[in-house]
Amino acid sequence: MGAIEMQDQATTSARTHAKALRLGMTDAERLLWSRLRRGQLGLRFRRQHPLGSYVLDFACLAPKLAIEVDGSQHLEQVAYDGRRDAWLKDQGFIVLRYASNAVMAETDAVLQDILNVVETLPRPAAPSPALPQRGRESELTKD
Repeated sequence: MGAIEMQDQATTSARTHAKALRLGMTDAERLLWSRLRRGQLGLRFRRQHPLGSYVLDFACLAPKLAIEVDGSQHLEQVAYDGRRDAWLKDQGFIVLRYASNAVMAETDAVLQDILNVVETLPRPAAPSPALPQRGRESELTKD
């Protein structure tokens, strides 16, 4: 399943919820996003990315990596998080979870841990350069 297909798997309510979460990111999410965005780890991450009926704090669609920043409310929703993680794993994702206080206090260690995991993941093949179509090169040089 390609990245475009996965992007379109989100439910309408997940898409709506993702927009609201982007506007109300926590301090820990903002801090981590500032270090993940723009390919700083060599991969393209999306923030508050809807997938199925869930919203991933940070997602890299190729390779399939989900990063979750857990606040104190996650202590009360262990069963929900377990079902969610199982669903994501069924979709082929690796799920990394970090406590929000760890992101704030040990940002570099969290990033190093993410980088260590990223380095073990298979990278998608680089796209092949477009080659001229046969016969077209002679048409282009006639003038």
